[in-house]
Amino acid sequence: MAKRDYYEVLDVAKDSALDEIKKAYRKLAVKYHPDRNPGDKGAEEKFKEATEAYEVLRDEKRRKAYDQFGFAGVEGVGSGAHDYSTVFHEFEDIFGDFSGIFESFFGSGAGRSGRRRGETTSARGSDLRYNLEIAFKDAVFGTKVEIGYQRNFACSVCGGSGAESGSGKKMCPTCGGSGQVRRSSGFFSIASPCATCSGEGFIIEHPCRSCGGTGLSAKNQKIKVAIPPGMESGKRISIPEQGDSGPNGGPPGDLYVYVSVHPHKHFERQDNDLYCAIPISITQAALGADLLVATLDEKKIKLKIPPGTQNGKTMRIHAEGIPYLHNPNRRGDLFVKILVQIPAKLSPRARDLLKELATIQGEVESPDPISLSELR
Repeated sequence: MAKRDYYEVLDVAKDSALDEIKKAYRKLAVKYHPDRNPGDKGAEEKFKEATEAYEVLRDEKRRKAYDQFGFAGVEGVGSGAHDYSTVFHEFEDIFGDFSGIFESFFGSGAGRSGRRRGETTSARGSDLRYNLEIAFKDAVFGTKVEIGYQRNFACSVCGGSGAESGSGKKMCPTCGGSGQVRRSSGFFSIASPCATCSGEGFIIEHPCRSCGGTGLSAKNQKIKVAIPPGMESGKRISIPEQGDSGPNGGPPGDLYVYVSVHPHKHFERQDNDLYCAIPISITQAALGADLLVATLDEKKIKLKIPPGTQNGKTMRIHAEGIPYLHNPNRRGDLFVKILVQIPAKLSPRARDLLKELATIQGEVESPDPISLSELR
């Protein structure tokens, strides 16, 4: 059967960069690897075909020769005697950022070297998440909140070792303390966590009765969290080393506090600006007025309503909005929307005055239409 063009095999263009070629090969290698397709000769051939194509195209000189002379320029590559394993000296480069894919069918730790024999790992503890709800004003001006949550500490009985007092840990007889066992898988030498010791490299013959051999015990903790001014809903606060303690004396993880802000009854937020609405009468709108507007921090700010103010007009009050998160001395603005209220009930005297006003203003019964664009 005639060979296919190497670019066609990897489904890349002839001017593709090396990164694109690597990406294309990774995809095919994972799809057609013999371990994933046991007994499938077709998949094995496709795997070899892709490997051969990649070995040529990854090498600048051989790629140039192939582009110039075709298969004749790289004669010998991919022959029956060829050792495909040479292409995998770049295993970490090719598959390093795809470790999750390989772990899914080779077991976690695939392609990674184990620790030194007998060495105890001290992994970092898990990060924790806490969901915190706060009032609108507390998010705007900042506050301190005490929270309570549960986290893992080193067991006080065994000191975090996981072993009963007077006993200890024994090197795993299966992996010899490396935490991994290796097996040959096609062209790869695969390392996977030791099943006997769960990748720890040691076994505990007499587990601590208090923690069950984990070396950790859960306890309740209370801490105060500082909410900075200008905090937004959905943002998080990172508190270092307040997560779970790590096994075998490892460092603790972090605590992430995710903030959810309750809506305000009158004010709405948009970035660092505040928005609200105030009602005014038709006489205030027509004649103008000086009003006192309550801000979020309960100050009274004078707002001058000019004569002839129309319904829906928005007015701006400088620097009465939200403090900037990383610069609390700077604030956004407050935007006030004017709502002209039409009285639903009129006294006889008010009705007469309005009729008189209509006559003076020369109101017509058949007004000319106005396009919507004129109102914008």
